[in-house]
Amino acid sequence: MIINAQYVSSVADVSKCPDHKMQEFAFIGRSNVGKSSLINALTGRVGLAKTSQKPGKTVTINSFAVESRIATKVGKKTIQWSLIDLPGYGFAQMGATQREKLRVMIEKYCLMRQQLNCLFVLVDIRHKPQTIDLQFLEWLGVNGIPFAIVFTKADKVGNDRGRWNVEDYKKVLCETWEELPPVFITSSESGKGTAELLEYIEKLAMIE
Repeated sequence: MIINAQYVSSVADVSKCPDHKMQEFAFIGRSNVGKSSLINALTGRVGLAKTSQKPGKTVTINSFAVESRIATKVGKKTIQWSLIDLPGYGFAQMGATQREKLRVMIEKYCLMRQQLNCLFVLVDIRHKPQTIDLQFLEWLGVNGIPFAIVFTKADKVGNDRGRWNVEDYKKVLCETWEELPPVFITSSESGKGTAELLEYIEKLAMIE
């Protein structure tokens, strides 16, 4: 259970990210995938991450400090971790120069940020596998970056259709991947899957 979550910083240079020892869990995905809405639903803090109907709004590395209280065999324990909101990728209407800057920023964060524990790649459950997502996942695999796939907007499709879409996505991944990463199905509107996602993050944060 999250007991506190607050904004820390927004930077455009990885070297200027907060100097702390907390483990970081970063969220990324194509523009307008519902990243900010999911972060707000996950933390239970409306407006923590700024949402917008206009794609491509996030252009910096946004950091949030989080405190969670979890139950252990010896009682409750409070842990601290950092939630990172990364810029979306694949926004066609953004200029080529800006897109390249964001690409470099994202890659530098993923490759250089030692505090990064896991990257959560958000995918809209309504759509078939997109080339840009598959290429990004392949890049993560090649570079050995730990990640999980989070399907968003599950409330926009029926339960059966959602499961079928996820299974189709897995089949495509299995064509090139020997082992699939963890997969979560979520909805920021209904709260579906957010508890499971948070539990996974907290479990990873407990491992030192």
